[in-house]
Amino acid sequence: MSRVRPGPVTKARHKKILKAAKGYYGARSRTFKTASQAVDKALQYATRDRRVKKRTFRSLWIQRINAAVRELEPSLNYSKFINGLAKANISVDRKILSELAVNEPETFRKFFEIAKSKIA
Repeated sequence: MSRVRPGPVTKARHKKILKAAKGYYGARSRTFKTASQAVDKALQYATRDRRVKKRTFRSLWIQRINAAVRELEPSLNYSKFINGLAKANISVDRKILSELAVNEPETFRKFFEIAKSKIA
């Protein structure tokens, strides 16, 4: 019986993995087995981090809003500000509030005044 050598399918599969591992350190970019493991792990991280990214950005927006609120009045914090907005029936998401706090402080100040009046 003759020996069967790896055909075009195997070559293509290996090539695809090695292309995905391009730029990895050492053998992770050169040997198929190690590259395959590295690519699998990278894909796991990518899947996980697509979800984590949403949490991270929400956290950033909350920090920005809190900083802007404390700058306007040190005794007030993020939690009380959001509570005031809820009592005023204003539903603006945190992303937009943080953008207003950074780029349009006067508009944010109006939201702040409304929320402050509803708290007191």
